Amino acid sequence: MNLHEYQGKSILQQFGIAVQRGVLVEKVNDIEKAYDRLVAETDTHYVVVKAQIHAGGRGKGGGIKLAKSSLEVSELAASILGMQLKTPQTPGGMEGEGKLVRKIFLAEDSYAPDFDKCKEFYFSVLTDRGAQKNVIVYSPQGGMDIEKVAEETPELVYKEFVDPAIGMMDFQARKIAFRLGLEGKAFKEMGAFVKALYKLFVEKDLTLAEINPTLINATGGVVAVDCKISIDDNALYRHPELEAMRDESEEDPAELEARSYHLNYVKLDGNVGCMVNGAGLAMATMDIIKLSGGNPANFLDVGGTADAQRVEQAFRIILKDPAVKAILVNIFGGIVRCDRVAQGIVDAYRNMGNISVPIIVRLQGTNAELAKEMIDASGLKVHSAIALQDAADLVKSVLSE
Repeated sequence: MNLHEYQGKSILQQFGIAVQRGVLVEKVNDIEKAYDRLVAETDTHYVVVKAQIHAGGRGKGGGIKLAKSSLEVSELAASILGMQLKTPQTPGGMEGEGKLVRKIFLAEDSYAPDFDKCKEFYFSVLTDRGAQKNVIVYSPQGGMDIEKVAEETPELVYKEFVDPAIGMMDFQARKIAFRLGLEGKAFKEMGAFVKALYKLFVEKDLTLAEINPTLINATGGVVAVDCKISIDDNALYRHPELEAMRDESEEDPAELEARSYHLNYVKLDGNVGCMVNGAGLAMATMDIIKLSGGNPANFLDVGGTADAQRVEQAFRIILKDPAVKAILVNIFGGIVRCDRVAQGIVDAYRNMGNISVPIIVRLQGTNAELAKEMIDASGLKVHSAIALQDAADLVKSVLSE
C-alpha cells in the first residue's frame, strides 16, 4: 500500500525527522485560506504547489510548481488541482492517460533564505532479497534526475547493507555521512536522520521509504523535502493507523474488487489472463506464458480456500481487461478442490453469457478427474491440458489464431 507525500511526512515527523511543512488542499475554494495558513505558520517567502498522486516524476509532468506570490499560488493550484497528470511512472508513462489530481499540497520554501548554500541528496531504504538484508541506497546527486544519475554515473549511487537481525549500527550512519563529505552540524544531523529513517522502515513494516530530495539547508539542517512510502500489505493488520490512510481512488478498480473477494490480484500489461492457486505456481505459470510467446495480463492467486463463487468473480475481474486474448487456468488441487474450481468455471460461463476469449484449463490433484467430467459434461468450449507444457502450447496456439 502506498501513501501520499503529505501522509508520509506526517509519519516522518513522528520519528523526529524534519520535513518540508505544508497544507493539504482538496477544493479550489480552499486554496486562499490554505495559503494564508501556510504563510502564518511557516513565514515562507515562496510556496511550492505539489500534486498528490501515487506516482513519482511529478515535476517532469508539471505537477510541482513554485509560486512567488499569492496570485501565482491561486493560479497554479487551480490549474494543477483536477488536472490529468502524466509522469514517467503513471500508467502508460508520458504518453498514457495519466492520473487525476484530487489533492494538492501547498508547501513552504525549504531552500530559503540562501538557495546556493543548499545541497540535495537521495536516500531510500528497502529490502535486498538477494543479499537477505535491508539496504540504504543514497547519493550526493539527489533531485528530479536521480534515474539519470543511476544510469549514467552509477558510481555516485552508494549502498549500505544492514543485517535485520542486528539492526543499524552507529558506525554505519557515520560512514554514510563521511562518504557524502559532510562535516559539523550537517554531519551530526545526517547521522541522526539515517538512523531515524531506518527505524521508521523497520517499525512500520515498510517495503520502501524514499526521501528525494533529502535537503541540507543553508544552516546545516537535514530536511525531507519529498517522501514516498510503501507498506507491506501483509503487515497492515499490525498498523491500523496506516490502513486508515489508504486512498482507494489511487488504486486500480480491479485490484480493489479482487481484494473484496479475498483474491490476490495484480494487473499487468500482457494479453493472457492467469488464474492460479499459490504464488509459486503463479510465477511458474507466468514464466511459461512468456516462453510460449504470450505476456501475462495479471497475477491472480485464488488461494487454497477458493469456492465456485470466488472463481466466478476471478473470471469476471480478468475479463474486464480488454487486453486479455486468452485465459489460462492452472490449478494444483492440494488444499483447494479441483471440482470447486471447475464449478466456478461452469457458473461463470453460464452467468456471463457468451465468452469469446479462449480458455485453457489445467487441473491436477484433488478431484481432478471429477472436475474434468464436470467441464466435459457442460458442453463449454474449453481447452483442457494435463501437463504444464501442454497448457503453454495451447496458449501459443490460440494466440496465433
